[in-house]
Amino acid sequence: MRESTGGTRERIKAVALELFTEQGYEKTSLREIAERLNVTKAALYYHFKSKDDIVASFVEDRLEGMDALIAWAATQPATLDTRRELISRYADTMFDGTQPSVMRFFEQNQTALKSLSAGQQMRGRMLELADALCRGDDSPAAQLRAALSIFAVHTSWFAVRAPLISDDERRKLALEVADELLAAIGTQHDT
Repeated sequence: MRESTGGTRERIKAVALELFTEQGYEKTSLREIAERLNVTKAALYYHFKSKDDIVASFVEDRLEGMDALIAWAATQPATLDTRRELISRYADTMFDGTQPSVMRFFEQNQTALKSLSAGQQMRGRMLELADALCRGDDSPAAQLRAALSIFAVHTSWFAVRAPLISDDERRKLALEVADELLAAIGTQHDT
């Protein structure tokens, strides 16, 4: 039985992510990805023309999820409860499936990602998400708190180095820190 095209793309992405995280984006070649998959480079090229295309597919997946969150937030009142729900939903996406590996890749390969258009798109969406988190309070302090609440979720994957912490504990801790930041939005207008 042949594997579906979608299944093959997902396998390629999984192996590429593994290699990019192990060796770094710059040091990984398409040939190595093909060898690890036990396919020809031509078969790999059928799905992805370059490493940049593979990375773009990771980012596209993230952007779709972020777009849905931003759209949801736009329909909600600008309240602390909405902020809490939005960051919780964002954390759900970060702690789901392969996202921890994708985030490790993004963190370890920031230089390469910055030069790709996909990385710039990701940055733009992060700013939109931060804007959604501080909607109703456009003060610089609120903007910073909103951005830092997002990064509390992100950095929990590499900043918390407790070896025995579970993913659930890591998520809970990230959301506690994010909540401390979000709770101050809309309560004061610092300049």
